[in-house]
Amino acid sequence: AGDSIVVVGIVRAVNSALASGRVGKRAVETSTYKLYVVAHSIVNLTADDGTRGSQGRGSKHGAASQEKNLAHGQIKRQRTTTSMNYTDEQLQQIANLAHADHRMYSMPTRMSFPFDLLVRSLCPSIIGNDLVKAGIVLCLLGGTPPEVSGLEAQSGMTVRSNSHMLVVGDPGMGKSQMLLSANQVASRSVYVGGNTASSTGLTVSLTKEPGGDMGIEAGALVLADRGVCCLDELDKLPRSHQDGLLEAMEQQQVSIAKAGVVASLPSRCSVIAAANPKNGHYNLGKSVAENLNMAGPLLSRFDLVFILRDEADSDKDRMISCSIMGRLKSSDSHRDGDNNFGKSAGRLSSIMDQYGTAGRVPLKYRLPWVTDFQKQPLPLQQVKDYIAYAREHCRPKMTADAAAVLHSYFMKLRHPDSNQKKDNVPITTRQLEALIRLSQARAKACLRPYVLREDAEDVIELMIESVKQVHMDEGGKIDKARGGVGGKSKQRRSFLEAMHASGQREFELSDLQRIADRLNLPVGGFKDFVENLRESGDLQKRSNGSTMVYSLFA
Repeated sequence: AGDSIVVVGIVRAVNSALASGRVGKRAVETSTYKLYVVAHSIVNLTADDGTRGSQGRGSKHGAASQEKNLAHGQIKRQRTTTSMNYTDEQLQQIANLAHADHRMYSMPTRMSFPFDLLVRSLCPSIIGNDLVKAGIVLCLLGGTPPEVSGLEAQSGMTVRSNSHMLVVGDPGMGKSQMLLSANQVASRSVYVGGNTASSTGLTVSLTKEPGGDMGIEAGALVLADRGVCCLDELDKLPRSHQDGLLEAMEQQQVSIAKAGVVASLPSRCSVIAAANPKNGHYNLGKSVAENLNMAGPLLSRFDLVFILRDEADSDKDRMISCSIMGRLKSSDSHRDGDNNFGKSAGRLSSIMDQYGTAGRVPLKYRLPWVTDFQKQPLPLQQVKDYIAYAREHCRPKMTADAAAVLHSYFMKLRHPDSNQKKDNVPITTRQLEALIRLSQARAKACLRPYVLREDAEDVIELMIESVKQVHMDEGGKIDKARGGVGGKSKQRRSFLEAMHASGQREFELSDLQRIADRLNLPVGGFKDFVENLRESGDLQKRSNGSTMVYSLFA
């Protein structure tokens, strides 16, 4: 499942009643005809090594010559068995976008301009959220598939090259709109909603054929193989059905063992998910998993997690309102909106001038400036062709400079200063692999054969923002238990330590409330906080006559 094939055969029709063994005039009159194909030739367009086509040894030379032509600004058409055929005009547009240059500022800024244009052209109706759009673009491009052979290729034991991303936010922040835009841009994608999906609908299900045999029906993740699966309303997906995502997101396959059928289907796709908090508004006093009622292992599968909060910001609100009203007014009647944009553009230009002489410009300043510089986004079809071409033909490799930057950032998170060791963020090798995948996707955005230092720095900026949003509490401090890796949060730990230090064995709800007030814990719904302690096995509740008392587990 998931492979692209070419079938040559004859299409025939069969009477469903006669095929099932029914006879008689009434059976013939009420029956329907089903189409089937008598295949004479089947050609698989997906090779065993994960590349499109069946060029054999010559495919490597073809890719090398294509990269050489791209370096000179030319892309030649080749007759291949790939899933997409490009015209001369499309290839010329891809080459023009790969060499896009606004001819200003330093070399690192110019080399990143194709990536900035892609971010600018993704869902242009949503103002702001540039870092979220950048993460979606990187997930659409994907990393470089590892080269495997022998038993590893047969068993599928490889490191995944697809990145996963989760967007959590308050209602009305444009999450579904960005997912729909990603679904339109991707050459192969499946869009599903969590409120209408099930575990078998996402993975695989068994059906009984008319002859009595069992058939396998592919789910959304299998259908999106070598593409993107956009999963909206992830919070509406029951927790019992979320377990089906674990194997598909990490091992990139779906295994089934039912009714005598034992099989594994590939699901090599990127998952871009969006979710709303439980109570309609994101509570900083709770972790991401608690806001979504999501298991920690599933949350740790996502390479990037962004949290969108609806906060009052006069500059951002002015830009959004002017953009919305500008669509309804004529071109001559929204000059005030242009003036507001001009003030913002002037501030961004001064920041760009300040960074332009020093080297790299951070994404949070560069992407808004490109949005103002490039008044009109790129056509949707051009962005779709460019991403499909980069995903299929570009295989960037890591350089020593980029690897040193990623290694330094990983070691900094794993081994911080001695005075902050207790508050370090629980980063594992899974996050290091995510950095490598995102850096390769960042190089793909510019159709480069190598990952440069600038690619790694852009990815680190995205990862820093993601770690900051996920692990930071309402007090602005890092809480290492918020990333789904394990452990108790600071609120729970301090609350349980205070209960133990009081010397009491049994507590009423009013006693627990006084302990929380003494510690100044912003726990929000206090009863929910106590129930979470019970669910986690820290407290036990029992009846003591007419009152309910709580006690610590031994």
